[in-house]
Amino acid sequence: MAKVSAEQRIQAVQRYLNGNEPMIEIAKDIGVSEQVVGEWVRRYQKNGVEAFLKSYTNYSADYKMNVLNYMNETGTSSVDTAALFNISSSGLIRGWKLKFEVGGYDALVSKKKGRPSMKTDTKSIPAEGSVEALTARIKQLEMENALIKLPFKTFNF
Repeated sequence: MAKVSAEQRIQAVQRYLNGNEPMIEIAKDIGVSEQVVGEWVRRYQKNGVEAFLKSYTNYSADYKMNVLNYMNETGTSSVDTAALFNISSSGLIRGWKLKFEVGGYDALVSKKKGRPSMKTDTKSIPAEGSVEALTARIKQLEMENALIKLPFKTFNF
């Protein structure tokens, strides 16, 4: 499916609402499915032009929970719920529902993006004089000893 701009979506919805063209013809013309055009029409009817002008949004876990509760209490589909709450994709809501079913509320909390910071784990450093510390020191000394015993080669450049 080709990326369709907000302006193209609005024009497609207006073409459909004018009643001159069937939804399937509009969908073929744009290069999307008839279902996608139907979702656009629902979103437009609920939220107007603003439904297509929204940029990327990071939804809080509480907001996601409210959306899922509404959907559960009213029995609305994910498509209708997305249109009502002005969420860009009904697939997002289905994803939230699956995450909640598997992991509960904590699964809805957004994870921090990017690489985790390099933290030293204080638990991995054994206390001085403990068996673990002495074993680690022995290994270190054995490696140093093995390094000293390696034949020394000179390189001529």
